[in-house]
Amino acid sequence: MNLAVHARDAMPGGGTLTIRLVNADLDEHDATTHRTIKPGPHVVLTVTDTGTGMTPQVQARLFEPFFTTKGVGKGTGLGLATVHGIVARNGGSVEVSSEIGQGSSFTVYFPRAAAAEMVVAPPPVRRPRGGTQTVLVVEDENALREVARKMLVRLGYTVLVAANADQALRLFEQNGAIDVLLTDVVMPGASGPELTRQLAERYPALKVIYMSGYTEDAIVEHGVLHSGVALLHKPFTSDTLDRKVREALER
Repeated sequence: MNLAVHARDAMPGGGTLTIRLVNADLDEHDATTHRTIKPGPHVVLTVTDTGTGMTPQVQARLFEPFFTTKGVGKGTGLGLATVHGIVARNGGSVEVSSEIGQGSSFTVYFPRAAAAEMVVAPPPVRRPRGGTQTVLVVEDENALREVARKMLVRLGYTVLVAANADQALRLFEQNGAIDVLLTDVVMPGASGPELTRQLAERYPALKVIYMSGYTEDAIVEHGVLHSGVALLHKPFTSDTLDRKVREALER
C-alpha cells in the first residue's frame, strides 16, 4: 500500500502503476550482485511508476524515517521507512532504481516460505461491552473519523469528533468531562502526542489511545511515541476498538 501511495504521489499528472509478482530462484551470482540477498527461492514484488523520478541524492535517503520531499503537512516521511521495516523483519531486501522524468521502480525480494498446513481455532465469541463514557475522536481523514464515531456510538459511548488538534482543544475548553482521547498519531499541524502533552497537566485523569496505520516500530523507535502507550492499528474492527477503550478506562 505504501509503495502504491508513493507511486501515486510521484504521478501528479497521471501515469501508469504496474505491480508485478513472480517466483525466482536466486543463485550465488544473484546474492553477490544483491548484497543483502541470500541464495534460494524468493518471491519478487516489483512496483513501478511512470512518474517524476528521483535524483541520486533523494534515493540515498529514501528509507530514512521522517525524510520527505513534500511540503509541510503533505508527507510524514514514514511510508517508505515502514516499507523498509516490514521487508527487513521478514528477511527480505528492497532496492530502488529511478531516473528523473522516467519514473521509479521498487523491487522487493522476500524469501519464499515452504507450504505448511495451518489449523486455526475459531476465535471465542465475545459480546461487546461498550460503555457510557465520553470519547473524543481526533482524526483528519473524514471517512475514518466517521467510521470510528459510528462504532463508538453503537457501543453506547457519547462521542465528540475533531479534525485536528486545534478543534480538539476547543472541545476540551467547552466540555472538560471527556474520559478518553482517541487520536491519530500523525496529523497536519500538531501531532497526537503533542496534543496529549498540551492536555496532560489540565486533565491528569484523561485516558489516551493513539491510532495509526504505520507499524509500531516506525512510530515508537523514531520518537513519535514512547513504548508502553495504548496503540490502535488502522484499520480496526468494532471489537478491537471496544477492547482498547475498555482497557484504557480500566487501567
